[in-house]
Amino acid sequence: MAIAPQSRTTGRVAHVALWVLQVVLAGFFVMSALGKFTGAEPAKSTFEAIGWGDWFRHLTGVLEAAGAVGLVVPPLAGLAGLALVALTACAALTEWLVLGGPGVLPLSVLVLCAVIAWGRRDSTKRLWSLVSRR
Repeated sequence: MAIAPQSRTTGRVAHVALWVLQVVLAGFFVMSALGKFTGAEPAKSTFEAIGWGDWFRHLTGVLEAAGAVGLVVPPLAGLAGLALVALTACAALTEWLVLGGPGVLPLSVLVLCAVIAWGRRDSTKRLWSLVSRR
């Protein structure tokens, strides 16, 4: 029965790799949120080009900061990954349609957030069953 120890080791490596990815992405989103809160470039000019004003830049910063916190709270990590997939999809679309850029960075971050959402899907299911009382 050599399969059990190997799968246990693989599961442990995947668990640690997901945690490393979650912490790195949380740091990325905290730094991105700080840029939006302080009005640093390129955040300020990007949101001016969108045309929705400072309130939208600040809202995006709040969502990024909340997502960063959610990534490091174990029961919320999967849900935060899923929410950040939606946020980065909107960022990629905005960069592509409004700003004329290729949207490579938001799409790359989207893929990494999707990996977390998929890897932590069991915690999202447990959270959903607690909330829905099923």
